[in-house]
Amino acid sequence: MLKITPAKLRLTATAGLVGLMALSGGAWAQEAATPEVSTSAPELAAPATETPSVALPATEAPVAPETEAEAAAAQEAAPAAAPALPVSDPQPAAPHVETDLMSLVLMAHPVVQAVMALLAASIFAVLTIFLFKMVEFQLAFARLAKTHAALRASEGLALTEGNGPLALSIRAAAAELAELPKPLTADLRASARGRLDLSLERIEAGAVQELRGSTGLLASIGSVAPFVGLFGTVFGIMNSFLAIAATKTTSLSVVAPGIAEALLATGIGLVAAIPAVLLYNRCQRRITAYRHKLADGTAEVLRRFSQALDARMEA
Repeated sequence: MLKITPAKLRLTATAGLVGLMALSGGAWAQEAATPEVSTSAPELAAPATETPSVALPATEAPVAPETEAEAAAAQEAAPAAAPALPVSDPQPAAPHVETDLMSLVLMAHPVVQAVMALLAASIFAVLTIFLFKMVEFQLAFARLAKTHAALRASEGLALTEGNGPLALSIRAAAAELAELPKPLTADLRASARGRLDLSLERIEAGAVQELRGSTGLLASIGSVAPFVGLFGTVFGIMNSFLAIAATKTTSLSVVAPGIAEALLATGIGLVAAIPAVLLYNRCQRRITAYRHKLADGTAEVLRRFSQALDARMEA
């Protein structure tokens, strides 16, 4: 039989008391941790919409220096931090350039103006000669045709009125025939024919020389005017280069006036030369046609003079 002592009983009672206290503490902790159950229905929360936020760039307000020393130090430090770009000098405003021909002539160099004046005088001379020659050739051909018609209508070497070359030829033949003696020999006939030929040649040469008047000036203008205009061109271009050297710029407002003067002088030279050459060639053709018509009348005069000599020799 087991023998229970009082010490064992005290130990057993102490252990039972500790176990009971442990069980009681666990029940209290579980009761305190149990949540309260709500009998009301839970409310549904509306879904939250996120609004996108835009980040604005932050601007730093300039901080003004408090003292003059700080301001000077900030100014000295600014070029070191960011070197300033070189600022180009503003270009001067381009001067207004006149573009009409009269302004170009008035603003041209005096030498170029003198060249233009000379060429303008040449143009005036060409126009004057053109009008004069047109009237002169018209009158000369009309006078020659009238005398030729009167010669065909007459018989022999009748005196014809007028001062044209054909009328002078008829009078020269009549005068030579009147000076011949009545007994006409072959030697006298030959000498009379020779003298009449010389007279007719001189009359024809005088008539042609009169028609050729002023044509030499046309030839001179036609050959020299382009070179005079070229001289103005060279001088105008030289002025353009001098303007470039003086202003140290090649802008169009600096170069254009000189080049315009040069081209204008060249154009005036061509305007003077081209009509002069055309008019000279026209005059030469008209003179050639006049000589042919005059030769026809002279041949008729010689034919009638020869018939008169034959009649005298037979008599």
